[in-house]
Amino acid sequence: MAISSASGWTNLSNGNFSPVIYSKKIQKQLRKSSVIQDITNTDFFGNIDSMGDTVKIIKEPDITITALERGTALSTQALADADFTLVIDQANYFQFALDDIEAQMAHLNWIELASDKAAYSLKDAYDSECLGYLTGWTGGAGSWARRSTQSGTKANSTAGADELLAANSLDITDFGGSELAGSADAAGNSGSAGEATAIPLQSDGGSGAITSPLELVNRMARLMDVQNVEMEGRYFVADPVFYEMLMDENSKFINNDYTSSGTDVMMNGKVTNGLIRGFRMYKSNNLPYIGNGPSNISNTGSEHSFGVVVAGHDSAVATATQINKVETFRSPTQFSDIVRGMNLYGRKILRPEALITACYNKAV
Repeated sequence: MAISSASGWTNLSNGNFSPVIYSKKIQKQLRKSSVIQDITNTDFFGNIDSMGDTVKIIKEPDITITALERGTALSTQALADADFTLVIDQANYFQFALDDIEAQMAHLNWIELASDKAAYSLKDAYDSECLGYLTGWTGGAGSWARRSTQSGTKANSTAGADELLAANSLDITDFGGSELAGSADAAGNSGSAGEATAIPLQSDGGSGAITSPLELVNRMARLMDVQNVEMEGRYFVADPVFYEMLMDENSKFINNDYTSSGTDVMMNGKVTNGLIRGFRMYKSNNLPYIGNGPSNISNTGSEHSFGVVVAGHDSAVATATQINKVETFRSPTQFSDIVRGMNLYGRKILRPEALITACYNKAV
């Protein structure tokens, strides 16, 4: 038993009079917020919910406007019917079993407990993969890598293999700094030649390329303005490190930490009901990162350790779930119930001009 006995004490010396009690209350793991359903659209879900694995999306044709003079012979423009495709090509599953004897003797409903966690894990994997896709990355926590293959066909032929526009991927050179080009950063970490050098961020900014978080948000807003992206429907997603610096920068943001209903923040990662520089603000732990993430301190940026943030518009990315199923059946080889679930979905960048990404790290 937990309480020690005095030397020479022999009464009930084996401690069997004190039983071990297993609580019926379960300590659940802490869970991340999911944001992807709040920042993408499902405009094409109805086209694929019952059959098929590909949706062809027709692009609006460009129309040429020509100056008119009296007597001008008019020329007729041929309309282009360009298209691109959304492909249902992503799937995740889970499966577990509970033996009949274990179920009968257990003091907890393990099927219900495990099913609840499995549903969360499926949603979390979906959120992480989609956030990686729309920011140009693939993999997951601890294994993120630049995405080098496109899904379906590109919405914009000038986009890279990651389906994003190079001009909308911000790094240190966009704020007056220089690429490390594989050289070590100020923290002594060597990077990879060809990798973008992260923007060093610091509350209220600093000298050289050291930029403030709010300045980065302002730049993203300006790029969207130049691309004629509608004001309504803009969003910004960043990790807790970015928001810590943003809150330190301007105290008025602190009062907007949480909405009037805390449920909103917990369910979809939304930071405030108001807008900051025209963006709905979201916080997520599922954004891509490299090395030690954005906490790496370097005034010269980093190619070794940084985080990724993204600004976008609701119309920029579409998601479509074709199968989201959970089923229970008897095991053919054991006395047990098997529970399994599957999520089959697709996602597509529709408007790369309405997606702005940036890699950053902390400056001193």
